[in-house]
Amino acid sequence: MYKEITLLLLIGLVAWIYQAIQPPPPKICGSPDGAPITANRIKLRDGRYLTYKEHGVGKEMAKHKLIFVHGFASCRHNEALVSQLSLEVVEELGIYSVSFDRPGYGESDHHPKQTLKILALDIQELADQLRLGSKFYLVGYSMGGHAVWSCLKYIPHRLAGATLVAPVVNYWWPGFLQTYLKKHTIFSFLTICHF
Repeated sequence: MYKEITLLLLIGLVAWIYQAIQPPPPKICGSPDGAPITANRIKLRDGRYLTYKEHGVGKEMAKHKLIFVHGFASCRHNEALVSQLSLEVVEELGIYSVSFDRPGYGESDHHPKQTLKILALDIQELADQLRLGSKFYLVGYSMGGHAVWSCLKYIPHRLAGATLVAPVVNYWWPGFLQTYLKKHTIFSFLTICHF
């Protein structure tokens, strides 16, 4: 009887610990118990929302349209290209930039089964809904470089150029860049390249 009670208490303790360490359910922006919506956003095909911020000249006047993908501990407010240039330079070059909160960051909804392919398709859908045209430039800063690589893999036909700024990658990976260097010219560190 003592063993049975001890086993029952142990099972109850394990169940209580398991329940205690589970994260709380996410609070979706705009829901009654969630944070208020403060940004422009688009609704994706799967029902999630992606928030974004526009920089530079208007889309209609832009010669170069680019999407900026932020790093690990960042958000749409950390666009590090157009926002750092003078207005005269931006207007002269005709640069329009959109930065967005990656899924699970800022006010963008998380995807429960997020993959790099899903992120590439989210970027493509962002470009489509914002009417950036059939091709656009993509800039990935730090951890945002992974999104650039996924777009190079899954939607290369949509990219006018790609840039990695201080990317988080392992340069010693076997075959690193060889696949893409055979097909495209790719430079990193603030060089926009044309495919």
